[in-house]
Amino acid sequence: MRFYTLSVFILAICLISCGDNTALIWTDRPEFAFYSEYFNTTQNQYKVTVRYFEYPAAELERTGIDPDIVVGSWLKNSSTGANFRPLDNLFGSKKLAVSAFYSSLLTIGRIEKKQYLLPVSFNVPALIFSRDKEQGLSNQFTIGFNEIKNLSNDFNAKTSGAYTQLGFSPLWSSDFLLVTAILFDTSFNEASPLIWDNGALEQSMDFIYNWTQEINSGNQGEEDFTFKYFYVPAENLIQSGRILFSYKKSSDLFTLSGDNKNNLDFRWIMDKSRIPITEDIVYLGIPKKAKSQRAARAFIQWFFRVENQNLLLEFSKANRINETVFGISGGFSALNQVTEQIFPRYYPELLGRMPPSEFLMPPNILPGNWAVLKERVILPYIYERARRENADDLYPLDRRVSDWTRMNR
Repeated sequence: MRFYTLSVFILAICLISCGDNTALIWTDRPEFAFYSEYFNTTQNQYKVTVRYFEYPAAELERTGIDPDIVVGSWLKNSSTGANFRPLDNLFGSKKLAVSAFYSSLLTIGRIEKKQYLLPVSFNVPALIFSRDKEQGLSNQFTIGFNEIKNLSNDFNAKTSGAYTQLGFSPLWSSDFLLVTAILFDTSFNEASPLIWDNGALEQSMDFIYNWTQEINSGNQGEEDFTFKYFYVPAENLIQSGRILFSYKKSSDLFTLSGDNKNNLDFRWIMDKSRIPITEDIVYLGIPKKAKSQRAARAFIQWFFRVENQNLLLEFSKANRINETVFGISGGFSALNQVTEQIFPRYYPELLGRMPPSEFLMPPNILPGNWAVLKERVILPYIYERARRENADDLYPLDRRVSDWTRMNR
């Protein structure tokens, strides 16, 4: 009997120990499967496994099941404090350094002076163009709306009343329209479910409408040109001299094919000394009921070391993973030293081209379902609005948001 009791006791201790040594990550970033495997090979004390979810934060709330780490976009919202535990004890001597992170990104993860989420990666918007057009640009790193308009106007060409060259149309990319709205201080913000400055939104779309009317002779000429020539990717049209600019998020820019990278250049989009960070910043947190906190913390401490992210970038390049996944977790690293000093070793185009951190403009806090809300409601509305002189004949955005929210509860 004593032997049986002792055996059960030893088995229980083993299960507890083993459980605490294996952490489960839920994420929408597939590359974390690679990061976890790399971590597992560097030591034998802890193990990390990964499960993919398109929207891990929503899955966390829907199921009530707690993994040990969650990594994904749109983790910071009104539910963050209820779903995640503070991470302040990860910082300190021989631990993570607050100064290692971009401070504006770290701040987003705080609630009442406690750090609940850690930033992993981010992206910024850019315009691409042919390298032989570089001399015509006024700045080596950034480009603003007025310069885009002026250069596009000079580039435009018609034959028999129809465009044969078109510098740029904002309507080619709904994401460019959203960037414009953000830089006009539309300020989308979480609030049951969303609030924004409608006056600023209208002003931004008036700006786009007037742009297309003044520079590109209105919607019809743009649509005819797009229908006729956009059967090939925009980067091909740039290289053939058909268009001047195309919008790209940084993660898409640095995963272009080799030929395109060699023939194209880029500028970050900036207005009033602000470069907007796209709203899909990746964050990491430990759920409140995580069972394997020791393994989770060990992985986090390992992942946010500069030397380890350098190793991940090195392995990614050696195995050509960087051809499909940019940088760290699909973006610039939230560790400033990695982005500013190490990235240029693997992406030479970035050498001296990263803007100062004070120019970077983080997004506001957005609802957890922002990705779907944006695709189904926000982007369709601003595209429609940008093609009209005013919003008089449009179903209002606030009613679209409330209708969609009611139907998708």
